[in-house]
Amino acid sequence: MKLEAQFVTSAFAASECPRWNRIEVALAGRSNVGKSSLLNALTGIKGLARTSKTPGRTQSINLFSVGNSLALADLPGYGYAKMPEVVARRIAASMTEYIETRENLAALVMLVDSRRGPTHEELQLAELVRARGLTLIVVATKCDKLNRSERSRAIASFAPLEIEPILCSSSNGEGIEELRRRILKIAG
Repeated sequence: MKLEAQFVTSAFAASECPRWNRIEVALAGRSNVGKSSLLNALTGIKGLARTSKTPGRTQSINLFSVGNSLALADLPGYGYAKMPEVVARRIAASMTEYIETRENLAALVMLVDSRRGPTHEELQLAELVRARGLTLIVVATKCDKLNRSERSRAIASFAPLEIEPILCSSSNGEGIEELRRRILKIAG
């Protein structure tokens, strides 16, 4: 399934985001977890969001309109990336500001590499999302790289988040349709 989606703008602060009536669903996760690849897989439009093998390429909030009432926000990655500390702090501050203050934001899709599981940063992010009353969807990315026994261990590692993850692979499409349905349900 392909979604009618297009890039709208990049913003470096929540105040720079469009003023519109669209419901926003943000994609967040560590650098190089696959946010842009997942966004492309979700929409069915290759190259809609720029992808890179270099961690930290996305340094702004990239907004995409989907249909008439939904927007997806590709947030900058957190964690490891080769960039000056001042830039990393600015990116972290803009992401936190967006999550804490953006009125249009209804849900956050938290991407976690299935081979690593959630860390303290993901637990903090989940707490921030829940404190704001937003819907939290947890996605275990790159699941195509796991064998059956590794999948069981990976799912168990998500227990601290108290949400069972959707196992997803942008490469082979696993879990993409389920995630798409969950996001479209939020948009009503």
